[in-house]
Amino acid sequence: MTTADLVFGGCLLIGGGLLLLTLIFDDLLGGFLNAFHFGLDLGGVSPTPVLLGFVAMFGVGGLLGIHGLGIGVGLATLVGVVAGVIGAAVVLAAFRFLRQSESTDTFSLQDMVGSTGRVSVAIPANRFGSVLISFAGASHNMTATADEEIPAGHMVKVVAIAGTNLVVAPTSPVST
Repeated sequence: MTTADLVFGGCLLIGGGLLLLTLIFDDLLGGFLNAFHFGLDLGGVSPTPVLLGFVAMFGVGGLLGIHGLGIGVGLATLVGVVAGVIGAAVVLAAFRFLRQSESTDTFSLQDMVGSTGRVSVAIPANRFGSVLISFAGASHNMTATADEEIPAGHMVKVVAIAGTNLVVAPTSPVST
């Protein structure tokens, strides 16, 4: 095994492994850099995955040049740089797409007033239970309270907010 094999193989393993970890656990190194107030992005994407994409593909290109094309280390390095630039561009495009697909819609609990939901855990009078409510394109299981006892499965309407809890009232009379 030559030094070039070790360098290119190490770039492939380390760059690819860290890129995979960055994809799974979000931008780890970018979080560390943010702790030091070092902020830099490339069109909304941290440079960390782009750099790791370059390093990994540099390793792939170098190994391909040496073993696949049978060229010397100098030309294999050039092939590695070209492959690295292509890899960085692909990673940049992929991470941009992933960032754009994230939801930016936010809402406050106050926006839920007037919505209806179903009691998932019975609500004793002036105590807490749970309400399953569809709001803003997602289902939310929220803690709720009411002035009267409401059994599980009953439909309710959100009438107010108390801290981080919903105040609900039954949509039809509750028979106990």
